[in-house]
Amino acid sequence: MWTEISTALAEAALERAGLYQRVSRPPAICFVDLTAYTRLTEEQGDEVAARLAASLAALVEDTSRRHGGRPVRWLGDAGMFYFKEPAAGMVAALEMVESAPGAGLPPTHIGIHAGPVVSQDGDVFGSTVNIAARIAARAGAGEVLTSAETVELVEDARLRFFRVGPASLKGSPAR
Repeated sequence: MWTEISTALAEAALERAGLYQRVSRPPAICFVDLTAYTRLTEEQGDEVAARLAASLAALVEDTSRRHGGRPVRWLGDAGMFYFKEPAAGMVAALEMVESAPGAGLPPTHIGIHAGPVVSQDGDVFGSTVNIAARIAARAGAGEVLTSAETVELVEDARLRFFRVGPASLKGSPAR
């Protein structure tokens, strides 16, 4: 109990000094992936696959930055992005999915989860990252999936969510 009080007092002092800001909502991690990229690589060759990956990177980096996100890492046909606000991540994800075909890309699929992360050397780590990646793996072509916890954090009248049911994700409880 005394640790909690001491921490709260220290945070309040740092906040008054402008050195600390409370986070009202945890950040969101977004994973985007091209659907059927391996098959495309086999059918059309590595050069076409590389061009598609570069087109995806350009589309997603532009979209995420316009919505306050930042790219964290690229993994060929997939990327991980950080958003300070879960709602901004959701809006960006929907825009990415809708824009991919018009950019000459195959459909994308996206998974988002909000929660605490550990930042280190420009990368982010933690269970939030793992859950977002697993949610993305469950998303079908043209889909954006998220967790119930993330839905509770999003307050944006432009967004509507549809429950698709609980899903078992490797290493975590049903979401």
